[in-house]
Amino acid sequence: MNITLCRPEPGHKVQALAFRQEFFDRGEATINGSELLDHTDCYEDWLRAVTANASPETVSPDWVVTDTFFALDEAGCIVGIIDLRHTLNAFLADFGNSGYSVRPSARRRGFATEMLRQLLQIARDAGMEALQLSVERDNLPSVRTITKNGGTYLRSFEFEGKPADVYIIRL
Repeated sequence: MNITLCRPEPGHKVQALAFRQEFFDRGEATINGSELLDHTDCYEDWLRAVTANASPETVSPDWVVTDTFFALDEAGCIVGIIDLRHTLNAFLADFGNSGYSVRPSARRRGFATEMLRQLLQIARDAGMEALQLSVERDNLPSVRTITKNGGTYLRSFEFEGKPADVYIIRL
């Protein structure tokens, strides 16, 4: 599996919008880890926001420093998105330090596992000691992604009336 995590750039616009549209075409309104790409009408506004949120000096006052990455396959196609939240605020206490999504047409190929594996090294390099991740209990592919990367069960909570579990990955 050869993928590269890269920060979003202006040149990714066409691919990013097609990536987003693929989720919508499948009836999926949420793109986890996308830092609201699924809620924006303007790629440039989204890009400005994720770029600003990557720095302590420019992060939105109601958010935390967050690195956002597209996962590109060997052909340079966006196959996924993943973010790294360097700290947790009250809102993120259950949701954790990272979210990720793989485009529907690229699922079940190991991309999420590799994306998270690479993100763990980025977190180590940033001086983080652990990553907390949450997952709805019935999302077995994501549970496998987390456990394959060393995640261990920490606790449970409810999200929108559904059981969810929090895992920790020690770095």
